[in-house]
Amino acid sequence: MSHSYFCPCPRGLESALSDELKEIAAHSPTLKVHNTVPGGVHCSGPLIDAMRINLHSRIASRVLLRIAHAGYANENDIYDLALGAAWEDWCNVDHTIRVDVNSIKSPLKSLEFVTLKIKDGLCDRFRDRTTKRPSVDTRTPDMRIWGFLDARTVTIYLDTSGEGLFKRGWRMETGDAPLRENLAAGLLRTAGWKPGTPLLDPMCGSGTLLIEAAQMLAGIPPGQHRSFAFEKFKGFRQADWDAVQAAVKPLPLPSKPTIFGSDISGDMLVMARNNLQRAGITFDIPLKQIEAQEVKPPTGIPGLLIANPPYGERIGVRGDRSQEPDELATAFFSAFGSTLKQRFAGWTVCLFTADLTLPRMLRLKESKKTPFFNGAIECRLFRFEMVAGSNRKEAS
Repeated sequence: MSHSYFCPCPRGLESALSDELKEIAAHSPTLKVHNTVPGGVHCSGPLIDAMRINLHSRIASRVLLRIAHAGYANENDIYDLALGAAWEDWCNVDHTIRVDVNSIKSPLKSLEFVTLKIKDGLCDRFRDRTTKRPSVDTRTPDMRIWGFLDARTVTIYLDTSGEGLFKRGWRMETGDAPLRENLAAGLLRTAGWKPGTPLLDPMCGSGTLLIEAAQMLAGIPPGQHRSFAFEKFKGFRQADWDAVQAAVKPLPLPSKPTIFGSDISGDMLVMARNNLQRAGITFDIPLKQIEAQEVKPPTGIPGLLIANPPYGERIGVRGDRSQEPDELATAFFSAFGSTLKQRFAGWTVCLFTADLTLPRMLRLKESKKTPFFNGAIECRLFRFEMVAGSNRKEAS
């Protein structure tokens, strides 16, 4: 039986997610990718396709299975929709539940009341059939239910993922403001990086960008080290899940390193090494403790330099407390820009930041800037093509 799914993603990555889902669909005779909308992509297929997406998608935040959809005028309409949904096909009264609701331009004033109505509709359906009601668990529920309201319609989804898909199951240690893994994977795809192309992150922190790239290179699915909510569904078939996992084929590893990282902090490099090990990366990812403005190309073949630079108070990790963060940032990025111009001719540089003045501080002109949101923070991925002689041109 085919079901409708919605795969949300970080804003700005909808097109990248659609391309990724089409690549996953190329290995499935039943997965169909439909329209792309702000915030995600619609697709359809049997439950085994939801398993495939959960295992293989690096960019999706979740895989939501549509349970019910209708127009509404008030909260009672939403209660009736939840009451009429066949929840017993997916879960039983002993499963714990959690309900979350999001909306865009809904005329209803209280999302909390809508959340309560969906929960009551689900629980009342079980009470009418079993005389018992499921319990609510907001921390570690067996079943997560999502409601989405626009101005006229409401859709109720059952979450097949459980915890967000950016939680790959390997992260134990993080630094300040780490990138979410699915955003990091989306940045790599948007930057145009392909496995085998030299990659350098000179501000690697706890290693998120490096790990996403290394898993792509090795053919390690992002969901290999975690569990999913669909494993608790009443319709779950272990044989289907075993087949999806068995279809994974590791890729041959390069004979020489192609992924490199560095950071000013030795503690962060320890975290990065530990995270690489937990993520199943068994091949060499050279890491070096050095300031970003002192780095040199790690290989004679030009590649991609990508980073999520520090900003604001995070610049203070350099240890100079005599200057304000703005002054530190200006000095840091001026020096880093000079390094890029003098040493990285032929490289593509992609920098992800919330500071829209970054190109001016680097004294470089971006060839492209792609808008993203890191949570609620508006960001840009700035792309610079480091052509030979660009330093002389900038200086003039």
